[in-house]
Amino acid sequence: MRAIGLAMILAVGLPAVAGEMRVSRDVAYADPKTERQTLDVYAGEGARGRPDVWIHSGGWQAGDKKDVGHKPRAFVDRGYVLVSVNYRLLKDGVTIGEMAQDVAAALRWVHDHVADHGGDPKAICVTGHSAGAQLAALVCTDDRYFKGVKLDLTFVRASVPVDGDTYDVPMQIATVEERRAGIYRKKFGVEASRRERSAVTHAAKGKDIPPFLILHVAGHAETRAQSDRLADALRDAGVPASALPVEGKTHVTLNADLGQPDDKATAAMFEFFAEATGR
Repeated sequence: MRAIGLAMILAVGLPAVAGEMRVSRDVAYADPKTERQTLDVYAGEGARGRPDVWIHSGGWQAGDKKDVGHKPRAFVDRGYVLVSVNYRLLKDGVTIGEMAQDVAAALRWVHDHVADHGGDPKAICVTGHSAGAQLAALVCTDDRYFKGVKLDLTFVRASVPVDGDTYDVPMQIATVEERRAGIYRKKFGVEASRRERSAVTHAAKGKDIPPFLILHVAGHAETRAQSDRLADALRDAGVPASALPVEGKTHVTLNADLGQPDDKATAAMFEFFAEATGR
């Protein structure tokens, strides 16, 4: 499968049509309702049907769906419905696998209800930053999470993980200093669990895994290596995938600047979505 070229991406303009944005906050996707199992929906009058699900960062122990920066305006002005998702955290006594189950449950809600906000349930995109990137990549490769909510991966048309460092958890543990390796071991559990929570473990043919654009900081050795590792695993499985290094960014600013005018990563993301969804 061909890679997505940066020159091709940047040659395409980013149309913006300002309009009214409607926000539905704290919508429950699980029963009984809890704060950590809710989502916010940002939609505009001109929504053309492409919903994007955003999964926040925070090391699996912090962060909130409100941390979306410039993204709602950028998505809504381009006709998307943006859904920003909360999920339970390590401090809530859950595992990273259970967080992925929360994300899958939120995606089930999007599939069932996004049409009420102008979205197309058959053209869902999944994105996330850092810990959210790991969760986005995991639910889009390990189809058991979707099967757990009686869906399949055919409803996901594209995935954009942003600067994750745990697409291959055992690789990350093996390559960082012992202090940090111990933190990853504690968060991801026993060795078998580390493999199961690694998206590369689940990259395989015949699973309807969507195309991936993996954004990462150009100068960060760990996220570059992890992004290349995931892209290679996906391509080996016949899935269109590219790892795109973004110059002049840090782990924080790559995320914070998504949605800004003239931001190269934003241009890449929207062109990828347009190509993947055919719109």
